[in-house]
Amino acid sequence: MDTGTHLVIGLGLAGLAHIDPVVAADPHTAAAVMAGTVLGSQAPDLDGLLRFRGNAVYIRNHRGTSHSLPALFLWGILITALVSLIFGELPLLHLALWTFGAVCFHVFTDLFNTYGTQAAKPFTEKWISWNIIHIFDPFIFFSHLAAIFLWAVKFGRPEVIFPVLYGLIALYYIWRSVHHYLLEKRIARLDTDFHPEDKIFAIPTVNLNVWNVVKRRHDGTYVIGDYRNEKLRWIDRVSCHSHPAIDASRRHPDVAAFLYFSSFACAEVRELENGYEVRWADVRYRHRKQYPFVAVLRMDRDYTPLYSYVGWKSESRIEKKLSADTI
Repeated sequence: MDTGTHLVIGLGLAGLAHIDPVVAADPHTAAAVMAGTVLGSQAPDLDGLLRFRGNAVYIRNHRGTSHSLPALFLWGILITALVSLIFGELPLLHLALWTFGAVCFHVFTDLFNTYGTQAAKPFTEKWISWNIIHIFDPFIFFSHLAAIFLWAVKFGRPEVIFPVLYGLIALYYIWRSVHHYLLEKRIARLDTDFHPEDKIFAIPTVNLNVWNVVKRRHDGTYVIGDYRNEKLRWIDRVSCHSHPAIDASRRHPDVAAFLYFSSFACAEVRELENGYEVRWADVRYRHRKQYPFVAVLRMDRDYTPLYSYVGWKSESRIEKKLSADTI
């Protein structure tokens, strides 16, 4: 989820912690638990600092090791230790359990997004992305805001407000999961050109009634569309090229990082005056007739890399970046 949603979830879990009699009985402990849940709800995304080491490092590692099984315990231990140093003597078991719960809930919610995580690492490095809930979900965000407001104005007790909230959130996740499963089946039925070996991916948007759709065809091409108002519309077809320059590009660190993350990568090659440009795009992300999440590599006729870019950019900015590198 986005940073703002993780923040309100951290506050919401602090409210939920009042179902614990030890937390509810002591304002000092409750304040410490709030610090733990807020920090725990944010900690896995500290890997965002990897941006300072370059886009390729960030893309390869974001939501990777920091969201893995060992990291869940490590974040819980580190944050519990930090909070206990700041707040002094505390019931450490209760603090640790609520902090660990916040870290786990962060990773759990990220599994439902399109970006995904490596939550099963070290058992597998597979990216797990269930494509069920958008990175910013209005219901999750604003329902938390409403509950926090009711708590702040003392309209109700937190041990009543937040169990109700998270009961509704649990039902919401179940409903979205079932709806997503049935929706992909429905889209396959609506598609008059559907082949039994094709694969349909319904990808959520911020609008509950609008889904982006990616069809991975049995011949390796992708068809891009959307589903809105119970109608399916195909708007683009992407064919992946085959060329020695594409094969050579896979060995470049920027492209390798891109391919490590994306299972929806499609390449095209453009012949230049003195070489080739290979452009890998993640076809899940289409915006204004472009695919802005890309890895671009320019190389000479011998397939020696010259200039590269990986990340989120518009077409004009990519050209500007690569042109600047050639000066």
